[in-house]
Parts: sequence; C-alpha cells; structure tokens
Amino acid sequence: MAELLIQIKKKPDGDYVLSCSRADGSVTWQRHGGQTGRFFPLHDLTHYAVETVLKHRRGFYGLVADGWNLEDFGSPWPRGPLPDDMDPSEGIVGLLDLERTQGGRRTVSDLLAAAEGTPSVAAATMVRVGEAELDAVRARRTELIAMWEELPAGGALELPFDRSDW
Repeated sequence: MAELLIQIKKKPDGDYVLSCSRADGSVTWQRHGGQTGRFFPLHDLTHYAVETVLKHRRGFYGLVADGWNLEDFGSPWPRGPLPDDMDPSEGIVGLLDLERTQGGRRTVSDLLAAAEGTPSVAAATMVRVGEAELDAVRARRTELIAMWEELPAGGALELPFDRSDW
C-alpha cells in the first residue's frame, strides 16, 4: 500500500469527498458542497500535481501522510500553524489556481512577483521553479482534471502518494 492513498469522490448531488488513507490504517476525510464542492477537487488535484512532480516531501499531502488531519488545515488550527519547514506547495498551488480561474498563462517570474508581499504565498518565493518544471506540473494537472471531468457521479479517483518513490 502507498504511504497515503488519496480518494476524491464525485457525489451524485454535486458534492465531493476527499479521503486520505494512511499506511497505518488511519483515515481523514472531508466533504464539500456548493461552490467549494466545485473548487476544491481541482485545487486538491493541483496539490497532487505540484507535490508529486516537484517531489515536495512536506507539502499538504506530506503533512497528511505524517498524521495531520484535514480539519487541522484551518481555523481554529488544532495543530497550530503550518510548520516552518513546509515545502512551498500551497503558494504554488494558489498561484496556479489563480492562473486557472482567471485565464491566461503566467511565467515563473509572474508567479514569483505575485507572491511578493502576500503572506499566504510568501513561501513560494523561497523556491526557484523553472519553466520546464512548471510546465510539467501544468501537464500533470491537466491530465488529472480531465480524469475528474470524465468521472461519472458516484465515481472516485484514487491517487497514491508515496515519498519512498522519490
């Protein structure tokens, strides 16, 4: 079994469920509906593309594999703030989400300039991602989103996350 098995399920009512099963048998999950039910599957797939293509060991899914639960990533922040040594996945994902929702293609320089002075994405300035790496992330994200869009209601994508492969 993978270190973490990510399951993203498309519910018949339009909601979606993200479930993460760890190798130790523990599971964390959450359900989103409405506007968030349309946004978060693509956001979570973008996280997967960023973290696996760029081999981020301590991004969102890395922390989940290490025992963080999904409800730990928001107010009231039961585990406290995100770790200082966390990979800059969230910043890169946020900027790619903006690119996806606002249209247009941004360069690495555009993405880094957008991160300047923005606390939630400031970590993105700590990494220098090249255009080739960003293109590889985009290509993987495009594949994942196409799989999601083709998925019938009631279906699920299952994605292994295993840092031992890196």
